[in-house]
Amino acid sequence: MAKSLLTRGSTFLVFLFICLLFFSLERATSPNPRFLTLENMSNVLRQVSVYAILAVGETFVILTGGIDLSVGSVLALCGAVSAGLASSHPLMLALLAGILLGALIGAVQGTIIAKGNVPPFVATLGTMAIARSLTLVYTKGALISPLPQSFQYLGSGHLIHPLLSIPVLITLLIYILAHIVLSRTTFGRRVYAIGGNEEASRLSGVPVSRYKIYIYVISGLTAGLGGLVMTARLNCAHPQAGLGYELDAIAAVVIGGTSLMGGEGGVGGTLIGALIMGVLNNGLNLLEVNPFWQQTVVGSLIIIAVLLDRLRRRRLV
Repeated sequence: MAKSLLTRGSTFLVFLFICLLFFSLERATSPNPRFLTLENMSNVLRQVSVYAILAVGETFVILTGGIDLSVGSVLALCGAVSAGLASSHPLMLALLAGILLGALIGAVQGTIIAKGNVPPFVATLGTMAIARSLTLVYTKGALISPLPQSFQYLGSGHLIHPLLSIPVLITLLIYILAHIVLSRTTFGRRVYAIGGNEEASRLSGVPVSRYKIYIYVISGLTAGLGGLVMTARLNCAHPQAGLGYELDAIAAVVIGGTSLMGGEGGVGGTLIGALIMGVLNNGLNLLEVNPFWQQTVVGSLIIIAVLLDRLRRRRLV
């Protein structure tokens, strides 16, 4: 627990430093700085909410030593199915269909990984291709729009304050729930145990295969929910939605201090990692940095985070 708190504290200091850096650079280069305006901060939080939601499920998966490369494509498929149903069915049915579809996909790939002993990288890479293909088939390569006003509200409405938009509130609730599950329940303890030593967990009586399936169901659920939020925010279902979001989700998890080796980390750090990702993308846009360079920044951060984790583990040995 002390290590986890230290990691989160260090990550939060990095987040504050990046905010200060972009604020200073924009003030020095722009006559009308917008970085710390209420409108921009609200926009950043809404953008962050999508891959922050994906990153919750990804955290569970990575804690067990696995990986889920399918979340971006599952997001697109679930969002498209919900958007297609929303025009002719009750809204709650359309939303529920999208979330349950994500859970079903997670259950299938979890079963393939747990029962078929297929490496998570291979299984989820295959699912990524299948889900993207099904999205293109379902949408026929075209946008599904417009959406009902009530659906749009899910992605842009706010209640008390502009910063507390519906996507932000959904994200906070999911993180609170995930934190409670990981830190206060037997399920959470077993997730860490599987990631720490899968064979020892199996010998201790933990039904490892069943728990792996549950964990990929959680990842599918969060991908489905992320798809609903993104679709509502864009007011359309785009066949290429979520492209590359698996990288953003994994980056948020790794930057947040969760080890790719499994067994160490948590959603608190993941949330800070997602905020770092959002501020980086927004700050680079405001500074008019070529968007093609942004993925270079993200990839570099992942490599640095993994290298730091490896160095820290070597010191502990």
